[in-house]
Amino acid sequence: MTQPPHDEQTAADPEELQEQVEQTRQRLGRTVEALAAKADVKARAQEKATEAKDQAAAKAGELREQTAVKAGELREQTAVKAGELREQTAAKAEELRTKATEVVSRVQDKLPDPVRDKAAQAAEQARVKAAEAGRLWEEKAPEPVRARTAQGAQLARDHRGLLLTAAGAAAVVWLMCRGKK
Repeated sequence: MTQPPHDEQTAADPEELQEQVEQTRQRLGRTVEALAAKADVKARAQEKATEAKDQAAAKAGELREQTAVKAGELREQTAVKAGELREQTAAKAEELRTKATEVVSRVQDKLPDPVRDKAAQAAEQARVKAAEAGRLWEEKAPEPVRARTAQGAQLARDHRGLLLTAAGAAAVVWLMCRGKK
């Protein structure tokens, strides 16, 4: 038989000995269970796989959250930048309108009176001819073509300022190019 450990006292009577044997069996049973759990590679692998899966799911959740936050920040930055660009564009458009108006005014001031009168007459003739062409158009053009033309005319009326600015800018460029020759 084995000798009892030094820290335990030997049993004085059979009941006490029975109790010590029972405690030793329980400790031995727990030790055997622990060793069996360590020896069960399949169960340990499954535990590790479950643990890794849980960690991956947690990390994926974190990344989704971080991505959503970053996307929100980018959306906000984009909206701010778009607003700034709109303001800059509006300011530049106003600046160009002002310059075009000044140039047109200077050009008109430099035109001799007979030329201005001729231009006014030509404009009136153009209005009359345009009205006449419009009447002919109404009489002769097919309905689908007239509908499309009406849409285009409405767009032009809606964006009249932009069209006039573009025309003024084109006139200025033409005058500048013509003046250089």
